[in-house]
Amino acid sequence: MKKTIITMLIALVAMTISAETYNYLKFTKTNGSTLTCSVAGIKVTYDNSNITVTNDEGTTTIALSEVQDMYFSNEAGSEPSYAIGDVNKDGNVSIADVTALIDYLLGGDASAIDLTAANVNGDDTVSIADVTALIDLLLSGNAQ
Repeated sequence: MKKTIITMLIALVAMTISAETYNYLKFTKTNGSTLTCSVAGIKVTYDNSNITVTNDEGTTTIALSEVQDMYFSNEAGSEPSYAIGDVNKDGNVSIADVTALIDYLLGGDASAIDLTAANVNGDDTVSIADVTALIDLLLSGNAQ
């Protein structure tokens, strides 16, 4: 399933490039970090387990299992915008985010959530402590 989704994303990316010009291809990894690649001379290939990006700067390989999101940007340092606690990426921080986070911690699919937003307590590890922090955030009325 993931291979099919990546294939569709790459096809969509190829169509998008013809319509607009971007300077960078970015990958948000499941650990919340971002990998940025210049599009100058870019060639993107994939196999059953990896995406390989070759450009004027060299070659970078990333495991498909580590890819949460792939997008183009004109800014090298920009991160996708997110609200702390918006785990399910629906634009609202609610009890649905608590449910999504618990589901992930019980072995759910990491691609269904935003791991950066899920790190509610800011300790760089997504754990049950983040569930507690998210519930506290909701109960305090400070959720965005």
